[in-house]
Amino acid sequence: MWTRQRKRRNTGRLIVPVMASAFLGYFGYHANNGEYGLYSKYRLEQRAHELEARLAETVKRREQLEAKTMLLHDGSIEKDMLDEQARTALGLAREDEVVILTQPEKRIN
Repeated sequence: MWTRQRKRRNTGRLIVPVMASAFLGYFGYHANNGEYGLYSKYRLEQRAHELEARLAETVKRREQLEAKTMLLHDGSIEKDMLDEQARTALGLAREDEVVILTQPEKRIN
């Protein structure tokens, strides 16, 4: 009767460390690059700064438009403003006037 003797392998001792390092690597990667990771936080902060700058620009533009609108309210219409708006709307000028064309103001969407 023959019996086979098998040599015990050392690979059994490596299974737990390999599984643990794969586990930690997976969660470490997603903690850094995942949807809620550190890199996403950086991108959200950058987007927030961009939107705050855009908000400040929009508020400034609104204040300019409100100041211009206040000049056109009933009872306080200034003749210069009324004349400017009428000429702009109709595209008219007198013969003795000099017309200076400027680029239209940039609109914010």
